[in-house]
Amino acid sequence: MVGIIMGSDSDLPIMQEAIDILESFDISIEVDIVSAHRTPEKLFDYATKAHTRGIKVIIAGAGGAAHLPGMVASMSPLPVIGVPVKSRNSIDGWDSVLSILQMPGGVPVATVALDGAKNAGILAAQIIGASDKCVLDKIVAYKEGLKMKVNKASERVKK
Repeated sequence: MVGIIMGSDSDLPIMQEAIDILESFDISIEVDIVSAHRTPEKLFDYATKAHTRGIKVIIAGAGGAAHLPGMVASMSPLPVIGVPVKSRNSIDGWDSVLSILQMPGGVPVATVALDGAKNAGILAAQIIGASDKCVLDKIVAYKEGLKMKVNKASERVKK
């Protein structure tokens, strides 16, 4: 199971891409809003207990100062994938990217591109697929599908 959290409901349109790709791989998810700044008690509870509920990977999306992924990673034993979200109060998204990317040693957060929730979902699936053959087979098929799309496009261009 993958936990998908975000700092506010305004992040949901971006985070929906992670939800959609994980559902396409038949991976169960739980989705919630957990604000590092407005609900710190909920953040603490989520981060410290997610693994006890069967969560294997956490995807955390946040904009602006984007403390959510790093704070979760500081308290959880699970891998955390951060999704920097370009929000209305953002500095072209760089504040979010750097806040998630520049973690201190000992507190890793895998970071995807700005608004890159789809890749976060794929990475979460790959992490789960490392120990779940059914998920791994779906990842292999997905990647084969990507290759086929490129080959078809290449053939159209050559004509």
